[in-house]
Amino acid sequence: MTPVAIVASAALGPYAAGASPVETPLATPRARKMMSRSAYLAARCLADLLPAISADRTAIAYYLGVGGSAGSLDDVTRLLDASIAGEVFSLPAFGDRGLAACNPLLAFQLMNNFTMCHGAILEGLGGPNGAIFSRGAGTIAALAEAVHAVRAGDASCAITGGADVATHPVTLAELARDGHLARGMVPADGAALIALGPSTSNDDVIVEGCAHASGRGRPIADAIDDALARSRASGTPNKVVLAPWGPPATDALVSFAATRFPNVRAIDTSARGETLAASAAFAVVAGIDALGGAPGRAVVITLGVDGDPGVVVLSRGVA
Repeated sequence: MTPVAIVASAALGPYAAGASPVETPLATPRARKMMSRSAYLAARCLADLLPAISADRTAIAYYLGVGGSAGSLDDVTRLLDASIAGEVFSLPAFGDRGLAACNPLLAFQLMNNFTMCHGAILEGLGGPNGAIFSRGAGTIAALAEAVHAVRAGDASCAITGGADVATHPVTLAELARDGHLARGMVPADGAALIALGPSTSNDDVIVEGCAHASGRGRPIADAIDDALARSRASGTPNKVVLAPWGPPATDALVSFAATRFPNVRAIDTSARGETLAASAAFAVVAGIDALGGAPGRAVVITLGVDGDPGVVVLSRGVA
């Protein structure tokens, strides 16, 4: 079986609330009005990644972890205001007045899959694809789909990763409701993408395995061990990269790493902020950086707000 290698990567962010840079134009600037912030970040990141890839774009696979709808709050507010009857939301009023009160292009911002689709359309990607909703582990599932596409020969190149906007007011309300903000989560926006292809050199960074497991209703250490076993990777790492959503998850992952890999340096990426669907992809990029140019193996362990841990095992120049 041909090993699957990481042939390129790109990232935008993470950007904390109020820290997002001025947007740079896309190849088709008019398309921006149809995009949510998440879709823009994914499309801009994709445009940055593709020059490093020589594959036929019409055959490139694309699997992306995406977050919740992050459309224009001004448009959403107008829609909801016009849909109120008797101080409560009314479905008839929504159909009669609400839809007419907002820009029709809002639909393209609200459909979660268009976080992936906008960039794919602009760049002409035509291979197997899928947008997977993610609050952490879904992005590991997207990575697994991309790895499978290359291993199975469905695509000679597959792009994967995640894009999300945790600072959107609706998402912030969700995170506050579920207690994550009160427990120390720092929301951020960002996108990170990784391109995969068949390995051609011993210097390549190889994806040895990736998997996720349910962390609900059992000790998180057991769930991580389950994900490690499902990844089917072997060998001892010399680097461990941890991507917890906030302080409680940090405690759990640090404790696990200290027990499972007692003599291995652990790199905690949580200080950069939590980007939800993008966090696992940022962690994989951090794993690539941790390997550097020397032979070695890195285990990336993620734990998002969904409570389901993920594991990605990377290596370079090791048997």
